[in-house]
Amino acid sequence: MIYGAGVDVGSTQTKAVIMGSGREIVARALGMTGANVTKAAERTFNEALAASGLPREKVGYIVGTGYGRYKVTFGDGQVTEISCHARGAHFMVPGTRTVIDIGGQDTKAIRVGTNGEVVDFAMNDKCAAGTGRFLSASAEVLDMPLEKIGALSLEGKEPVRLSTVCTVFVESDIMSYLAQGKKTPDILAGVHRAIAARTISLLQRIGLGPEYTMTGGVARNVGMVTSLEEKLKAPLNVSSDSHFMGAIGAALFALERAEAASRGRAEEAVISGWDDGLAEEKK
Repeated sequence: MIYGAGVDVGSTQTKAVIMGSGREIVARALGMTGANVTKAAERTFNEALAASGLPREKVGYIVGTGYGRYKVTFGDGQVTEISCHARGAHFMVPGTRTVIDIGGQDTKAIRVGTNGEVVDFAMNDKCAAGTGRFLSASAEVLDMPLEKIGALSLEGKEPVRLSTVCTVFVESDIMSYLAQGKKTPDILAGVHRAIAARTISLLQRIGLGPEYTMTGGVARNVGMVTSLEEKLKAPLNVSSDSHFMGAIGAALFALERAEAASRGRAEEAVISGWDDGLAEEKK
C-alpha cells in the first residue's frame, strides 16, 4: 500500500489529509494556523498521521498547498490551492465544472475540466471583502458565535441592503441598522446575500456552468449555501469534507507522485498545477 498526504495551510485554519492507493481517505486533521505557520503545518500533519496509525516512513510523498504551502518544510513539493481545490472537488463530485471556494481571506471561482484540471479561474485577492473574514466580523459585531449566524440568517424576513462588503466598514453598517431597530436575522440575511452577490460577480468572469461544488470552511454555513443557490438558481454540491477539499486535492497529487516514484518513473508524474505551472505564480 502506498500513501500520499496533502497539507493545506490556510490563513485561518490548516488541514491535513492522508490518502491510500485505493483513493480512500485514511485520516484527516484540522487545526488553527495561528502565527507560526510552519508549526501549524507540522502539528496538523502529525495529528493526521497519528489518526491513521501509520509510521511516518509509510507516507511516500507530501504536498503542501494553500497560502502557506512553502512553510510545509517537511513536504516534498507544492501545488497551488487553485489546482488542489479543482482536483479535490472533481474527485468528490466528478461532474463538477465550477468550484466556489470561500476561505478566510479570499474567494476563488474555478472552472474545471472533465479530468479535474483548471480551465480558468478568478480570485478576490485584493482584500477580505466578501470572504469568511467578513462573516466573522459580522458575528463579532453582533456578539454571536460564528457557527450560529448562517442558520439565523434564514429566519430573516426583510433582509437589509449593505452599502459595502468591506470588512473594515461592516461594523458601522451593522451598528447603523441596529440603531434603526432592524432585527438581527434581517441583518444577517443581508450580510449573506451581499456576499452571494459578490461571489456571483466573480463567477461571471469565468462563465457560469453546472455542476457547482462549494469548497472551503464557509461551505459549513447553511445560510451562505442557501444564498448562493438562490442567486445561481441551481443546487450546490456540499459535502462533509468540503472544508478539506484543498488537502484532498493535494493528497491526490502526492499519491500520484508517490506511485510514479515507486515504479521508478517519477519523471512521468507531470502534474498541471505544480508551482511552476500556474500563471499567477509567474507574476
